[in-house]
Amino acid sequence: MKAQIEKTLDLLFESFQKVLYEEDDGFLKGMQTRNLAGDDINKYRFWEWTQGVGLYGMWKMFEKTKEQKYLEILLKYYERQLGIGLPAKNVNTTAPMLTLAFVYEHTKNETYGELCKEWAQWLMTDLPKTKEGGFQHLTSDTLNDQELWDDTLFMSVLFLAKCGVIFGNKEWVEEAKYQFLLHIKYLSDKKTGLWFHGWTFNGNHNFVEALWGRGNSWATAAIPELLGIIEVEPAVRRFLVETLRNQVESLKRFQDPSGMWHTLIDDPTSYVETSATCGFSYGILKAVHDGLIGKEYEELAIKALTPVLANISEDGIVNQVSYGTAMGRETKQFYKEIEIKSMPYGQAMAILFLLETI
Repeated sequence: MKAQIEKTLDLLFESFQKVLYEEDDGFLKGMQTRNLAGDDINKYRFWEWTQGVGLYGMWKMFEKTKEQKYLEILLKYYERQLGIGLPAKNVNTTAPMLTLAFVYEHTKNETYGELCKEWAQWLMTDLPKTKEGGFQHLTSDTLNDQELWDDTLFMSVLFLAKCGVIFGNKEWVEEAKYQFLLHIKYLSDKKTGLWFHGWTFNGNHNFVEALWGRGNSWATAAIPELLGIIEVEPAVRRFLVETLRNQVESLKRFQDPSGMWHTLIDDPTSYVETSATCGFSYGILKAVHDGLIGKEYEELAIKALTPVLANISEDGIVNQVSYGTAMGRETKQFYKEIEIKSMPYGQAMAILFLLETI
């Protein structure tokens, strides 16, 4: 199995650049009329959360193997995008900055460092805040007034935490911790331990109370990632770990017999989805390997390995991945109708999962 995993990782690497620079026609078409910042939409073409998560997978490949070819892809990407010019700042366009922070720490490229400081400070002072000081999930095309989304932790808060460590800014670190705690307060479902996709202070509700797969997987991955980036006091660490454990217990209950998870976790009539499955499996394995949860949970992730490998084609494309998903505001059926499409984050989440198995 190890040989198969390593071969698959090579395939994922070979296909990565193709997917990284793949046009998202639907997003760009929408941006023609819904670009909140009013800047050049070409700057968003390959600098969004979809690329951001993909880049993080490539960084993990470099971090694990120390092979320069992975770092070179990242350096080439950032130099290319800086030449084009970066888009306006929001939660989703911050996602590529997480990997840039790691690249800066490794290369000491001051241009990268200054950008990281600029974007981290923007999160602190200029990103719109909800009541109680939450990071409003501002995106390139939607204001999402007074809304908290589970995506935000992975897309922006991990970056803030990393910058706080790199630049010795305790205020940034404390803000990252607070955002995790606040998002847990309003997004964690007390009945299941899973996470709702979003919360709005405009009416104080969780929209359609969707227990969305990939959104939940951001949380599964983000908690061990955060605890690997910063040191937290014992009480906060315990709170985060117990939140994760409660979620994983519920994931055990809802795992499909195939080993995958559904795009609506508690709805077996919704399709099984690869990016969420990889995110869950990566987060679980990382939490086990980091000593956050017991080894008995490892079997959940391992059970997902065979179907995930089966969903990776011979040309390295990860299949059965749901397209970018906005907030379901009227019915849960919305999530069941999201298009299935190859995306950079699908590639990255498969990379993260497979790397954690070897």
